[in-house]
Amino acid sequence: MKNILNLFLAFCMACTAFACDSNSDVTPENDSKEEKDYDMSGFARGADVSWLTEMEHDGVQFYTLDGEPAECMWLLRELGMNAIRLRVWVNPEGGWNNKADVLKKALRADALGFRLMIDFHYSDWWADPGKQTKPAAWQSLSMDALKEAVAAHTVDVLSELKANNITPEWVQVGNETGNGMLWDEGKAESNMAGYAELNNAGYDAVKSVFPNTQVIVHVHNGYDKNLFAWLFDGLRNNGGKWDVIGMSLYPEPSDWETLTQSCLENVKGLISRYNTPVIICEVGMSRNQAAVCKSFLTRLITESKAIDRCQGVLYWEPQGFEKWSNYDKSAFSDSG
Repeated sequence: MKNILNLFLAFCMACTAFACDSNSDVTPENDSKEEKDYDMSGFARGADVSWLTEMEHDGVQFYTLDGEPAECMWLLRELGMNAIRLRVWVNPEGGWNNKADVLKKALRADALGFRLMIDFHYSDWWADPGKQTKPAAWQSLSMDALKEAVAAHTVDVLSELKANNITPEWVQVGNETGNGMLWDEGKAESNMAGYAELNNAGYDAVKSVFPNTQVIVHVHNGYDKNLFAWLFDGLRNNGGKWDVIGMSLYPEPSDWETLTQSCLENVKGLISRYNTPVIICEVGMSRNQAAVCKSFLTRLITESKAIDRCQGVLYWEPQGFEKWSNYDKSAFSDSG
């Protein structure tokens, strides 16, 4: 258990010193973002916690190292995190990650002073390199109607946040879109121009609600320089828009050094090639080799933080412990 907890603490400590005193009387119930001098600026040190409300619905609880019950986002902030990422699905089964669920989590993050990243999947379920499935309600739409649906959905969710005085710092238009999104109309390998049009529908929709929010195009395999050059050259050649390049990095314990080096080189090259910032939206590694994962996170965070215009690193679902999620890259112990 200690090794698993150390894995998670390594992520936080690699970025900043602990923000809390374990003997403090601050609790999730009486705490507020004005009561303590938390570092919520500069390099983003964050986590995607989109499973959180579903986990809580199932009775999952979280604890400090002293065994005291704690609200999860509060605990992440106490450990030094300053950013929260939330995914959005269009019409998901059970309602998890729909507009209402995202708002609940965003309100909690905002109340704690977190910076916020919103991640539109433009799907009813997971969108990733292996699948970019259109929402059921969009299946028969023409290209023009599909662009209108992307824009309307984006505006709808973001307007709900705005109505509740929440302004995201970043918004992703698509999740891990290394081969585009909303297949087949937006499949990059067969229709890069179509992907660029759909991307721009999302980009313009974000700016119509939040003109100063940074729009991210997020691609998997952050170490793959050829993939990023192909996709972003393709977008640029077809009028595609973005403000920040996002990437994921999930090395195995056996290859983390090689892939981390390639990823860091890719970050520098992308900043130079496209004159735009880069943020590492997702990282993770199996917690079964905690010492290796600690080395990986320490190097990645330390060296990316030293790169001018690299905006931050976010761990993917550290709270989604394995006995609930079957996800072995979670960073909490199975006892919370």
